[in-house]
Amino acid sequence: MSELLHHEKAGSGPTVVLLHAGVADLRMWDVQVDLLLGHGFRTVRCDLRGFGESGLEPGSSYSDAEDVLALLDDLGVTDFALVGSSFGGFVALQVATAAPDRVTRLVLLATAAEVAEPDDDLRALWREEGALMDAGDLDAATALNVRSWIGPDADDDARDLLARMQRRALDVQVAAGDDVDARELTVTPTALTMPTTVVAGGHDFAFFRATARTLAALIPHGTLVELPWAGHLPSLERPDETAALVLDAVRNH
Repeated sequence: MSELLHHEKAGSGPTVVLLHAGVADLRMWDVQVDLLLGHGFRTVRCDLRGFGESGLEPGSSYSDAEDVLALLDDLGVTDFALVGSSFGGFVALQVATAAPDRVTRLVLLATAAEVAEPDDDLRALWREEGALMDAGDLDAATALNVRSWIGPDADDDARDLLARMQRRALDVQVAAGDDVDARELTVTPTALTMPTTVVAGGHDFAFFRATARTLAALIPHGTLVELPWAGHLPSLERPDETAALVLDAVRNH
């Protein structure tokens, strides 16, 4: 239900919706939002369930994509450009497949999608994180994720913000327990006819680089942008440069 999603909206003009990564929350978009507002866009960003200020009820069953669409319906947003990072990119793909006539532009930053096999390094990270979570060591799990997910160009402030966002998510999700059903909607890349920018980071896991290249080839109007300097979270690593990339993608197609 949309009332469960903490969100922030600002500005006027064409709407840009921003969906955060699975180690973050809506705060990851601060710099990008400022630039978009300065160029005449309206922005909407939300915390998905279990992140930031959005709760997660034990035993709940929900769809992140349906939550986002319900929120936009409540806000009276009929059409919008859609920007997603990592897990937020996967949610964005679900939204775009479910409501293709409403999405005017699609921007996917280091997105997840079921079009490639996870690489060995990513599987090793999941195993290590799982062991730390099983041991109840949320501090160590948070530190592991900060080391693993943010690229070499990030400054100390970005790393600190990521640590606070990730720890908040872990606290909320652990409190909710394992009996939660997060349903995924169908993703059909070949049916997405809106102009789409797919971004890959040179320092990211191989899975996400392969995913970006495959999606850019499958989506009819997909354009691949490779950033040699980027890790998994370019919006935090070089926020101004990423803001300019997002602005160009939503404005100039």
